[in-house]
Amino acid sequence: MTYQDREIEKQYFTIGEVAQQFNVAPSLIRFWETEFDELRPRKSKKGNRLYTPQDIDIFRTIYHLVKERGYTIPGARDLLKQKGPQLKEKIDVIQSLEKVRKFMVTMKKDLDALGKASS
Repeated sequence: MTYQDREIEKQYFTIGEVAQQFNVAPSLIRFWETEFDELRPRKSKKGNRLYTPQDIDIFRTIYHLVKERGYTIPGARDLLKQKGPQLKEKIDVIQSLEKVRKFMVTMKKDLDALGKASS
């Protein structure tokens, strides 16, 4: 379940909430804002960053490329410019498959535990 699924009614998220969701420091998010033109959150009157669900999707794509796939920042930037929408769809599919795999592994462990308990 994504952050969006849990809080559908919420339109904006703070930098702290985004950082917590991805288990990264807020400074990384601020840094990536300087490196990726696609990542441009709104700012409140006080100057606090406000991230929309779309901003979080962009961050998720960048996170996947840099942290999970090992792309350099320039490499990730080029890929985003070339294949932005297609890339998001692929990442969504990968994340769905990872959730299914995690569920299946958990089910196997539960079934193994039941089998041991009944013998």
